[in-house]
Amino acid sequence: MCVCGCGSVVLRRCRHRCCRWLLGSCNTPPSIAFPPSPPLPSNPLIDIESPPRPFHGHTHKKKMTRFSPMYAAIFFCAMSGGCATAFVPSKELSSPSPVTDRTTTTTTTYSLNVAATTASDFSLDEYLKSKLGPIERALEGSVASRIPQTDRICEAMSYSLMAGGKRIRPVLCIAACEMLGGNQDDAMPTAVALEMIHTMSLIHDDLPAMDDDDLRRGKPTCHVVYGEDVAILAGDALLSTSFEHVARHTKGVPADRVLDVIARLGKSVGAEGLAGGQVMDLECEGKAGTTLDELKWIHLHKTATLLQVAVASGAIIGGATPEEIVACEKFAMDIGLAFQVADDILDVTASSEDLGKTAGKDEATDKTTYVKLLGLEESKRYARELIDGAKGCLAPFGDRAAPLLAIADFIVDRKN
Repeated sequence: MCVCGCGSVVLRRCRHRCCRWLLGSCNTPPSIAFPPSPPLPSNPLIDIESPPRPFHGHTHKKKMTRFSPMYAAIFFCAMSGGCATAFVPSKELSSPSPVTDRTTTTTTTYSLNVAATTASDFSLDEYLKSKLGPIERALEGSVASRIPQTDRICEAMSYSLMAGGKRIRPVLCIAACEMLGGNQDDAMPTAVALEMIHTMSLIHDDLPAMDDDDLRRGKPTCHVVYGEDVAILAGDALLSTSFEHVARHTKGVPADRVLDVIARLGKSVGAEGLAGGQVMDLECEGKAGTTLDELKWIHLHKTATLLQVAVASGAIIGGATPEEIVACEKFAMDIGLAFQVADDILDVTASSEDLGKTAGKDEATDKTTYVKLLGLEESKRYARELIDGAKGCLAPFGDRAAPLLAIADFIVDRKN
């Protein structure tokens, strides 16, 4: 029905181009005009006493009937198929009040999709199973020795790269790419590079000069098996190979996107990334008076930055706009910080067997952690707060963000 109350039904194209038709006015050039229809059922979402509003220069002098935006959208979704990003037909009676289909006597209802929550039929386990196989095969092939002289260095690289793990960073990259309309094959070289960089950081982090750890992912660390010298070089080789892998194996993606990804990968491990965060982390060990702001800086750079580049790179490869990239980056930084908070919690609540690394190491080395500064319960609350904020950043993507939303929950609910 026309918003001026004249009795005609006039529809026009949605300015966002996401729906087929939206409510129009008798003074709006109509795309389709219908004869007068019986009045709609009464609903509290209709504002009867709305003030007059101008349409293309013409002002109505009388009080008029106006639909609220929500009711108008529901009504015209029923007539035209609806806005795919806002409303989806539901077989259950879940909307506040029914919308009657004027061509039949049946009643159809529509339920809102809440984008900040994971779709009820989405299974993270199934999604991860579908991704981990291709990821593992791509990782294995990425460090294979091709000449006898490189057998030992490639063996050390492969030992740590193929030692297992959750593969969170590659999965985040692929999920972000798919959310923006890309595909797994486009994102896989970058996904492999991210895991190479992450593995390099673990090899170096475990060295005697750093955290001096003998156990990683339930296995002896790289320097324990191959010696410190080879372990350092294996980490160096993984880092340099990561950039080569993206440049050499990314196919069918515009060159400017590939260059952007490589630049972001490089920055993520530099002075304003992983290396800078690690240096400050070492400086704060045993240091009295480390503040929460200092701790956040450490982990935003040491941990969150690589998660950020994982999601942002996937989005870039998938063709994201600058605004969409910013939303993805904010999501990833929040889940990255939550990831570290969860790690600090697990260090005091889980066993070495569950963690696959030495439990209680933070307390033994007098390392500043969130648990140390905030306490255990407040750290749990803070981690959940970060995750909730992160999920809100992906609201514009709707159900396409389901994998990323589920991974966000997994980060704080995991046991290792």
